[in-house]
Amino acid sequence: MVREAYDAGQRLFGESRVQELVAKQPLLPNDIEWHFIGSLQTNKVKYLAPFIHTIQSIDSLKLLAEVDRAAERVGRQIRVLIEVHIAEEDSKHGFSVDECRKLFADGALSAYKHVKITGLMGMATFTDDTEQVRREFDRLRTLFDEVRAMPGAVDSCFTELSMGMSDDYPTAIEAGSTMVRVGTKIFGPRQYS
Repeated sequence: MVREAYDAGQRLFGESRVQELVAKQPLLPNDIEWHFIGSLQTNKVKYLAPFIHTIQSIDSLKLLAEVDRAAERVGRQIRVLIEVHIAEEDSKHGFSVDECRKLFADGALSAYKHVKITGLMGMATFTDDTEQVRREFDRLRTLFDEVRAMPGAVDSCFTELSMGMSDDYPTAIEAGSTMVRVGTKIFGPRQYS
């Protein structure tokens, strides 16, 4: 199915499981821009470092430091998005809004030379309440704009606001998302064995 989408012109693909991504990547064309979008354990970063374009789910400084080390080992710079916890669900990951604000304000991120922080990512609460989802996306958009306005906090590559999935992407786009994650809408529900 990925090959069919590729043949139709798609070049950016996301995967949420390291094992599946590592199996797919060598079988598909080299001009695919692979994004990792799932929860990532530090011990799995080394498998992605040689080829991953962007890791969208940086949810801790420990993970960011490991991505930086792994990128240095393979002589690359890896793009990352800082994941912000905007949902009213404990199952979601990421920095709180206040933690994220502090992260950029105190300049600590400049210590990581082998990552390029290109934006923020967030997942809204899984609910049919569109207004709640809209409030959560608006909160992330406000934070994104605030971080971009901080003197010296980010550079011109800080352009991505990844929010919205198959069920809520229209609301995310209305709120200013620059990137949506719509795998289920395109490929259908994940088949678990």
